[in-house]
Amino acid sequence: MSEHIYQKVVYYHDTDCAGVVYYANYLKYLEEARTEILVCKGINPKRLAEDGVGFAVAKVEIQYKSPARYQDRITVKTSILKTKLSTIQFKQDVYREDDLLASAIVTVVLVGKDFRPIPIPKEIKQAIEDVNDISRR
Repeated sequence: MSEHIYQKVVYYHDTDCAGVVYYANYLKYLEEARTEILVCKGINPKRLAEDGVGFAVAKVEIQYKSPARYQDRITVKTSILKTKLSTIQFKQDVYREDDLLASAIVTVVLVGKDFRPIPIPKEIKQAIEDVNDISRR
């Protein structure tokens, strides 16, 4: 599947007293990148939420390799590994230039108003599985 590129600058509020990105903030970066890949594929998470449908993180496996620091420009590369009835599995890597900072596999489940899993609608599944390049720099 195609890979999406999301870039951002590390701000002071993302760091600890040593100027290093606090580990939990990587989860925010991954969330931002997942939202962007969905938007680039024509999926509007806000509209889905208004209809009572949402994406809930079910599992995160993350390995930290090297720290990001205040004012670093980081890149999150996101691809969709697979979809099942109600879940989407993402592969996400965080880089500073060519240095891999963190690598994650994130599984999200599509949920309804009651927060129970629901099948991924056909139009969303088709958009997700579209192999056209959706990279945006």
